[in-house]
Amino acid sequence: MKKYNFNAGPSILPREVIEQTAAACLDFDNSGLSLMEISHRAKNFQPVVDEAEALMKELLDIPEGYKVLFLGGGASLEFCMVPYNFLEKKAAYLNTGVWATKAMKEAKLFGEVVEIASSADKNFTYIPKNYTIPTDADYLHITSNNTIYGTEIRYDIDSPVPLIADMSSDFLSRPIDVSKYAMIYGGAQKNLAMAGVTFVIVKEDALGKVSRQIPTMLDYRTHVKKGSMFNTPPVVPIYSALMNLRYIKAHGGVVAMDKLAKQRAEIVYGEIDRNKLFVGTAEEDSRSLMNLTFVLKPEYQDLQDEFLAFATEKGMVGVKGHRDVGGFRASCYNAMSIEGCEALVACMKEFEAKH
Repeated sequence: MKKYNFNAGPSILPREVIEQTAAACLDFDNSGLSLMEISHRAKNFQPVVDEAEALMKELLDIPEGYKVLFLGGGASLEFCMVPYNFLEKKAAYLNTGVWATKAMKEAKLFGEVVEIASSADKNFTYIPKNYTIPTDADYLHITSNNTIYGTEIRYDIDSPVPLIADMSSDFLSRPIDVSKYAMIYGGAQKNLAMAGVTFVIVKEDALGKVSRQIPTMLDYRTHVKKGSMFNTPPVVPIYSALMNLRYIKAHGGVVAMDKLAKQRAEIVYGEIDRNKLFVGTAEEDSRSLMNLTFVLKPEYQDLQDEFLAFATEKGMVGVKGHRDVGGFRASCYNAMSIEGCEALVACMKEFEAKH
């Protein structure tokens, strides 16, 4: 039976990317050595980092003056590094869920944090609107996609202050106007690569503006200067990122990924809205195209365990919702096929017919 991976992360990757990475783990670049055992300073590995950076710049049309970094520590470390490097007196945060809340918590260790808006009043089921960005803030921080609650900011905000975005879970799924951001970052384990590497796109002239001393390892300027090679980088995840960037380019780039994301969402949300058993959890104008969340209607709540078992039997993997929302979550990242979405819909229709 074919299985369809709807896990929220670590998540689905194109099969060819997995196979290429696995092959390199056996023999990298016909060297007779595994990718897992070569030096990151080997002459045949530096081109991997160089090409990955170049492809990132090409796919996102990143303008001059920005640096692409491949670091460790995940987005959670960036929650600390961002205020360390950018917060002098005051920072503004848009609170749209758990990860935004965690980022705010770290920032409060470095200065004043202003929560300009929050959707906590409705369990983060919508993206706040009509908020005011303080013009005296050092930066505005947003979380573009919220994996737990199924909401997304799928556009580039016009901000009067430097804009910083955690794009962990919708990166490379649409075109981005990078010039509107001082920095974009995220964990790679959704749309970019296997877990273990963090991507950072940072505007170089935005750095060095705070008066505090920054530990060497936590200073973005260190990694800019050393080209992501200050310390041993996560070699295998960077290689898988390169394979995936090649895949995205070969399949039409981020414009094509955006089109597919909309097609997948139309298929799955269409069934959620039609099906008599289910209802979506996010407000319609805030719905994520990456993480599609839904629950059983109140009168059918007792069928939750049965549907999870039924979906699993049909090959749907990872559709259980996060504990903060409950219900179900279909994560439809770049590598998810239309076929997979149609299989989920068929599963939901069959379950409806049973009841």
